[in-house]
Amino acid sequence: MRRFLLLYATQRGQAKAIAEEISEKAVTYGFSADLHCISESDKYDLKTETAPLVMVVSTTGNGDPPDTARKFVKAIQDKTLPPDFLAHLRYGLLGLGDSEYTYFCNGGKVIDKRLQELGAQRFYDTGHADDCVGLELVVEPWINGLWAALEKHFLLNRGRGDMNETLTMASHASRRTDPMTPELLHVESQVGLLRLDDSGGKAAEVLEQNAVNSGQSSTLIADFEASLTRSVPALSQASLNIPSLPPEYLEVHLEEALGQEESHASVSSADPVFHVPISKAVQLTANDAVKTTLLIELDISKTDFSYQPGDAFNVICPNSDSEVQFLLQRLQLADRREHRVAMTIKADTRKKGAALPQHVPERCSLQFLLTWCLEIRAVPKKAFLRALADHTGDSVERRRLQELCSRQGAADYSRFVRDASACLSDLLRAFPSCQPPLGLLLEHLPKLQPRLYSCASSSLFHPGKLHFIFNIVEFLSNTTEVVLRRGVCTGWLATLVESILQPYTCTNHADGKKALAPKIFISPRTTNSFHLPNDPSVPIIMVGPGAGVAPFIGFLQHREKLRERHAGGRFGATWLFFGCRHKERDYLFRDELRHFLKCGVLTHLEVSFSRDAAVGEEEGPARYVQDSLQRHSKQVVGVLLQESGYIYVCGDAKNMAKDVHDALVEIISRETGAEKLDAMKTLATLKEEKRYLQDIW
Repeated sequence: MRRFLLLYATQRGQAKAIAEEISEKAVTYGFSADLHCISESDKYDLKTETAPLVMVVSTTGNGDPPDTARKFVKAIQDKTLPPDFLAHLRYGLLGLGDSEYTYFCNGGKVIDKRLQELGAQRFYDTGHADDCVGLELVVEPWINGLWAALEKHFLLNRGRGDMNETLTMASHASRRTDPMTPELLHVESQVGLLRLDDSGGKAAEVLEQNAVNSGQSSTLIADFEASLTRSVPALSQASLNIPSLPPEYLEVHLEEALGQEESHASVSSADPVFHVPISKAVQLTANDAVKTTLLIELDISKTDFSYQPGDAFNVICPNSDSEVQFLLQRLQLADRREHRVAMTIKADTRKKGAALPQHVPERCSLQFLLTWCLEIRAVPKKAFLRALADHTGDSVERRRLQELCSRQGAADYSRFVRDASACLSDLLRAFPSCQPPLGLLLEHLPKLQPRLYSCASSSLFHPGKLHFIFNIVEFLSNTTEVVLRRGVCTGWLATLVESILQPYTCTNHADGKKALAPKIFISPRTTNSFHLPNDPSVPIIMVGPGAGVAPFIGFLQHREKLRERHAGGRFGATWLFFGCRHKERDYLFRDELRHFLKCGVLTHLEVSFSRDAAVGEEEGPARYVQDSLQRHSKQVVGVLLQESGYIYVCGDAKNMAKDVHDALVEIISRETGAEKLDAMKTLATLKEEKRYLQDIW
């Protein structure tokens, strides 16, 4: 069996799932994948590796490699390595990213570029999969093309004596019935009838699609509007290429509890976890604001949790209790919620490298499992839909699930599942005859991820306290019915602090309500570079509309205390570009910012209101932060290019961060007379020098 090394660098599990799919398919094509997480450096050595390397690399944060890849990236970026260090290595790389972020697929691009610099050569072209339009649009053809590229590599790197053997193996593999290649479903549609043949010679099923199922006359099939539960021609009449059934690998049993208490401290985390009380909660926005923004103060005085302005930290949150209860009812397990979950690997599983999920504590209760361990809001991947189809009793419902995971149904999957943020609960409501076993959820639902928040305070200004702010995320889910949902973490936090929440006031400094302080679990985030310059005389520009102002409040609090401690010291100019919708509704930290401006900690405050009418402004209002930057282009260029200053951008990645980046390109081009391409290179240099820093989401 021809071996290749298969490494994945994952943040939320997508790269791992894709790598596992490659590993499982490899056997069919006569290959053997040596699969490892990129962090498991004791299990592989690129310096001596002779087999081809295949990598699947995701991107996190603002174009950073995943946390699991940080050690690897640091090692290969060692400047003492010679340029031929990896000249013996042949590799293929698949990068995962989201084009709505500024640095698309940058995690993979960083590794790809460095491997090239160290002499490694590609045996297969790099792929860049875009989660914005659907990873599968690139992932599936990239994997399909990988086998021919590996075949060619092994042919070119073997002697003639081995070549015939290789060709023979390839020929045998191509004739073999491939359990991992798509199945073909032949469909014939008639008025009122649907014939399904699985191409394996089985008897066809005849399904009646009457007016009750369709809600329309059978003669108007072509006029149906597609939905999550229903397709229209040509898809409804198509033969389908559906993914192979993912191999099951978990044996799950529920055992009666013995009365022992369960501690939430068993929530899994790679970092230390702290259980801290919420000492204050304040509503920062008016009641009629479009978004409700809350500030929460945590008491960390009795812990060794430490932070500096610009840091972020994780909040470990549970799933919504109502959604957990729905799943328990739907799975017919409500009366066994306190039972302990016992898992083993199936002895006859076909899944290579099958392992128990590490994010599920040993013998936790079923209630705990669904509440704290599994991301039940995750958008189901096609492999999950494929597995669900086999546990769906109604033939019409099963056919629709098969369509949604098929190659022909890619557009419907994007529209009704991925773009609609459909989750498992939505699918179970939409397809009532679907009754998956608990093991299937454990195999396909990813780990419930902690949510990341920026520190909005300085420990010098608020000793023993940690502040953070957030917008309560609300969105409509209309996959089966129109329902207003809240974000998993922000909705939970908002409910948690209801009893102590201070209403919106002009000062936002009222004493907190007297109530029992709820506690939450937090963990530190690996340090980043989004920090103040070590030299306080260096000028800084901060761009943070809406909740993006959070880390800059910490910056300014910190600077105020440093100025008090070092009276007469030299401090550089401090610019803040802030923006919101309405001056009287969502101008966050207005009093605090005016205070910083008055005492000189903040030297320039530029605020834009995107929804307020202009009053007496000849030029028209600066509606967004990028407009304010344009108005002060000379000063911005002076700070960045003449005074070696820093610029920080915090907030929305999909729109604001891109618009700010484009504005900076225009500003540098206009003020220096450079071409736009050169201006972009200037910004890239600033980023490399860590003087253009982003904290975006």
